[in-house]
Amino acid sequence: MAGRQLDVVIPVFNEIEIIETLHTRVDAACKATGLRYRINYVDDGSSDGTAEWVVENAINKSASPDEAVQLISLSRNFGQPAAIVAGLDSTDAECVVLMDGDLQDPPELITQMVDRWREGAEVVIPQRTARKETFVRGLGFAAFHRLFQFLSESKVPSNTGTFCLMSRNAVEAVCRLPETHRFFPTLRAWVGFNVSIILFERQERAGGEPKQNFVRLFRYAMDAIFGNSLKPLRFLTVSGALLCFVSLAAAAWFAAKRISGVETASLGFTTIACAILGLGGFQLIAAGILGEYIGRIYDEVRRRPSYIVSSATTSEDAQERAFRVISRKAS
Repeated sequence: MAGRQLDVVIPVFNEIEIIETLHTRVDAACKATGLRYRINYVDDGSSDGTAEWVVENAINKSASPDEAVQLISLSRNFGQPAAIVAGLDSTDAECVVLMDGDLQDPPELITQMVDRWREGAEVVIPQRTARKETFVRGLGFAAFHRLFQFLSESKVPSNTGTFCLMSRNAVEAVCRLPETHRFFPTLRAWVGFNVSIILFERQERAGGEPKQNFVRLFRYAMDAIFGNSLKPLRFLTVSGALLCFVSLAAAAWFAAKRISGVETASLGFTTIACAILGLGGFQLIAAGILGEYIGRIYDEVRRRPSYIVSSATTSEDAQERAFRVISRKAS
């Protein structure tokens, strides 16, 4: 709809336990901005009725074109990065807020983010001062962020995620990036623009179990590291060079001792076995790291779409259908 000022993009996957609370809080926050808005839910293959709830209780009950709701249903579960792309591709407002659907990102921050945008910021990023997670997940997140800050070649603010506001120019710049494996914070950082930071404390999930399990989080971490840094390859190069230097130096030393006749040590099986196993393990790790990069090159060459939309439903469609029914009854 032309003239809309705010779009909110929320990827959801099996969030039936909290979808009502989520919609109520997001809708209230959007109303508080005073802007014409649309809430865009991207259903990433839910099987628990999340999409049906959005249609019945959000889309069909949206009475005003200034307060619209849209549901984009993907044909299967493509993962959060693909759902984010699908949501951003569907927007056309002057600014776009992107947030998770677990309510760990408080929707009430939308008004502050819009205020920063009105002041001239083109990208507004909430930065976590603390996060409430279980011990294991919290430890994993902390380790990842430290490792990523060390390896990343993009200037990504620490302790930030997908939650942000972007201007229309920033959204279009991100959508033009053709990567298959996407780690959104680095893409957002790469396009640049004027950035403003808001501090907040991340909350626990409002209900249900985390949908990002260890396997998904590990895969996402690999995309973040191998998709945005060449440092692992440089580490392999430096390590290989050091091993070669140490090997040549050791060979020269032992050869010199043997030639001079001062070598007294006998050949040892343990030493040879440890050397072979150590070098073999290093070579396998090196091959695995190279494989991660090669696999990503293969995916980029195939150029498959990041997502496939099975259907899209908006409150404008529901209002148009209701208008046609009323018109038929009146005639």
